[in-house]
Amino acid sequence: MTYCDEQMKSPFSTSEGKKIIKSALNALGKKHLAFISHSNSFPAENGKNTGFGSINSNAAKKLIDFLSGVFTDIQLGPAGKTKSIDASPYTGTIFSNNPLFIDLEQLTQNEWHNILSEETYKKITENNPNKDKNKTAYSYIFEEQDKALKEAWNNFKNLDCPKLKSDFEKYKEENKFWLEKDSLYEALTVEHNNDYWPMWDNETDKNLLNPQNEEEKTKFANRIQELKEKYSDIIDYYSFCQFVISVQNDKSREYAKSKGMKMIADRQVAFSDRDNWAYQAYFLKGWCLGCPPDYFSEDGQMWGFPVMDPEKLFNPDGTLGEGGLLMKELYKKMFRENPGGVRIDHMVGLIDPWVYVLGKKPKIEEGAGRLYSSPEHPILKRYAIAEEDDLNPEVEADKEERILKLTPEQIRKYGALVEKIVIGAAQEVGLDKDSIVCEDLGTLTYPVVSVMKEYDLQGMKLIQFVVPEKPEHPYRCKNITPRSWAMVGTHDNEPIRMWADHTVNTEAGYLNGKNLAEDLMPDATDEERENCAVRCSKDAQFLTEQKFVELFACKAENIQIFFTDFLGLYDVYNRPGTSGDQNWSLRIPNNYEEVYCENLKTGKALNLPYILKLAIEARGKEFTIKNEAIIKELESLL
Repeated sequence: MTYCDEQMKSPFSTSEGKKIIKSALNALGKKHLAFISHSNSFPAENGKNTGFGSINSNAAKKLIDFLSGVFTDIQLGPAGKTKSIDASPYTGTIFSNNPLFIDLEQLTQNEWHNILSEETYKKITENNPNKDKNKTAYSYIFEEQDKALKEAWNNFKNLDCPKLKSDFEKYKEENKFWLEKDSLYEALTVEHNNDYWPMWDNETDKNLLNPQNEEEKTKFANRIQELKEKYSDIIDYYSFCQFVISVQNDKSREYAKSKGMKMIADRQVAFSDRDNWAYQAYFLKGWCLGCPPDYFSEDGQMWGFPVMDPEKLFNPDGTLGEGGLLMKELYKKMFRENPGGVRIDHMVGLIDPWVYVLGKKPKIEEGAGRLYSSPEHPILKRYAIAEEDDLNPEVEADKEERILKLTPEQIRKYGALVEKIVIGAAQEVGLDKDSIVCEDLGTLTYPVVSVMKEYDLQGMKLIQFVVPEKPEHPYRCKNITPRSWAMVGTHDNEPIRMWADHTVNTEAGYLNGKNLAEDLMPDATDEERENCAVRCSKDAQFLTEQKFVELFACKAENIQIFFTDFLGLYDVYNRPGTSGDQNWSLRIPNNYEEVYCENLKTGKALNLPYILKLAIEARGKEFTIKNEAIIKELESLL
């Protein structure tokens, strides 16, 4: 087969090729095909690599051009401001955006009145230690970006442009609710020379937005005014960065929309230090969110994230409390800014969270439990929705199968946050519940399953994680439901080729192959299926191919593909539990189209025409005959 022509253009890069691929996706009932790439992983144009990717760059526009016509969405990562010592986007701020996503090149141009010098911009790109690698240079760009933006801010202050200045003031007023808090925290990091508020010496500053009485209200208000006057420039600089990123984000969304694509945001389960400080009155004092002990972690996972106080989420009459209103404002902002929807990370943390005592391990014997499912717990029982009669007394509190039954009223109570805050926020900005993507991988307690079913929410099916020994496993092709998002892997997994390399020559390889043969060869003989199973157990490339066929042959209406799997890159973006600049650093190569084309030739990249042809044939003879014309068109691209 010839996968690329002499000009190194793949069939995917031609308008005719895209039309054919799109018709095949439609035939298979796919409504959405989302490309997964966090903003920092976007490529750069040659000579313009600052060390960090951005959805707002010119290179991002070119990538959108390349993907449009086939992909309908881009699944981004969390967009919050991160810390200098931690590149993980999953610990970023909930309201403030990450200034690292500001495209510096635009600030050197007329639209921004050249508030950043060409010299500064070129110096950053030339000194980028990873300028010739598809890796971010986090520590480098964190410092250099701040210097560049401060230069831009100082020039902006002296700018004679009433319209831009007016837009800035309007932005500050419209976002005052969260922006004043976040920028005030920035001033305090300078005051204390430390951006981790629990280490500040001043108790007033630690609790500045959490007064306990009228005397403290007056005292703290005076302190806030003092800080605003002392650090007015720092506060305005912080606001300026948020203004710039907001303007650039709006333009990027409009560009994507013009190409028929939308952005899907990612709401992490965590709150940043900045958020913890600002909204500490709404958190459950002395408790943290984490994971119970499992196969991967003997003592569980001590995330250290604060937990929303149930009594601050909802008032006794069921209306939203102060914490609930805060969360609704957050989701409204996310849905408003991302009409493609919001992916909710760790759905169980929203419905049935595992919490542990601050300073202890997240183990049952040290007081941990599920916040809403522990009626026997001496402290957590006050928040319990499940009753003791609903529990299996032979199953420990950290096991998924612990709750046996729930009444419709109990299910609605578990789902109140989803219904009144998440779905409610989407509806208020003109979207529906299909704009909610639920990351329900891993732990699936009965309350989570029940709420997902009650509100008909779309979860995820990760076929790399199928348990081949279980015929009814929900991630297996024949069991995947239409109202779901299917994928071979996410940002937390090895690329499917790497997984296949680790799976062949094992019993799991054969069992996976056996299941694939049963699901994808409905008209084959037993011998043909056995041959397929054996080949899957020995041939990693063939196993990879069959997993892609499974992805598109399954009944899921929505598909997501991580950029490593699409391009055929053999590298990992995130290794959970790993820190440092090497993690969260993988980027799409600047010459991604050339890389894609080269990897198509060797079977490493996702060859959509070929895989879609096989996916149609995997639906059986009748479906194949019905789509003969589409198959022939797909074959013309091979």
